[in-house]
Amino acid sequence: MQYKISKIQLTNFRNLGNDLIVLSDNINCIFGDNGNGKTNLLEAIHFLIHKKSFRKNTAFPQIISVECEEPEILFNSLIINTEEDEKLTFSGKVLPESSQWFLNNQPTKKKLPLETVFINPFDSYGFHTTPSFRRNWFDQHISKISPEYKRSLSKFNQALRFRNNLLSKKPAHYEQQIQANDGQLAQYSFEVIQGRKNFIAELQGYCEITFKLIFDEAHKLDIELESKFKSCSVRNIHDYYTESLQKDEIIGHTRTGVHRDDYVFHLDGFNSYEYASLGQQKMSFLSLIFAYIELFRYKYTSYPIVLIDDVSGELDSRRWKNLIEYLEAKNFQVLITTANESFREHLESIAGSNKLFIDNGDIKIL
Repeated sequence: MQYKISKIQLTNFRNLGNDLIVLSDNINCIFGDNGNGKTNLLEAIHFLIHKKSFRKNTAFPQIISVECEEPEILFNSLIINTEEDEKLTFSGKVLPESSQWFLNNQPTKKKLPLETVFINPFDSYGFHTTPSFRRNWFDQHISKISPEYKRSLSKFNQALRFRNNLLSKKPAHYEQQIQANDGQLAQYSFEVIQGRKNFIAELQGYCEITFKLIFDEAHKLDIELESKFKSCSVRNIHDYYTESLQKDEIIGHTRTGVHRDDYVFHLDGFNSYEYASLGQQKMSFLSLIFAYIELFRYKYTSYPIVLIDDVSGELDSRRWKNLIEYLEAKNFQVLITTANESFREHLESIAGSNKLFIDNGDIKIL
């Protein structure tokens, strides 16, 4: 099933007005100068689906309008299944300490049958320079398409926190507790590694295809998992934790494990961070995201809603044209923003696209 957002109305969400916003089930182009609310609209779509922002450290005081009369944020939306004659109403009230959500006017705690992918070109820098960013990106995206991986990762993190707490506080008989815990930690470590290896193997083919389609680059793009336990059995991993216990006791935490794994992009066999240009690094990261979108569709036979926050500054006119042609050929709902007048002309030429203009939070259909 392919669900998409047909209409949305917001009250007190950041600087956005309470206009009724009608969306196309394909391409929605969002124009306006910087600082007028384009990214806020993408954030509102993400919040509607996930009940949280894609921005870090964002709580209720950050997302509520400074001009609101009541301390509440209201969401009203119409969700349609484009493959069947099905319509769902979904609404919510977000308060400082709680929230209420309604599906077809009935209270619900269920997640909507929708997923989003947010594309922020500035994330490329963090992805290429910060191992923890890479780990978090992969963990989040693997978890979206693999409930088994999500469970294994959660169990691993619980076992790791328990072990580190024992190593730090060293209560009575903590060595025996660690030994009992390490068997589970090894099993969950093995499952997490297998999930990461499987994800990379499935993603690899899509990544190379999207790199060529969108960016017209004839390069070989590979992703490699760097892990001390990549080829280990559960027994091997357990033995390592046992042998490392004495040193871990000294420093008070677990030094090595799948929580230290890393990922490397190889462009034509070379580490992209060390040898690729800044432009090629950005293209590689964007290719990774679009490859993930294709893999998501393969897994769930439906696309996520794609939120693209002004990538025009990262692309020349040829690559921008390729991206637009790629989006036109796909069946996913996309919201794409730009403040670039040159790229706005390209977006406005897309047949059948929905065009919105945001001026100081007021949203108008062009």
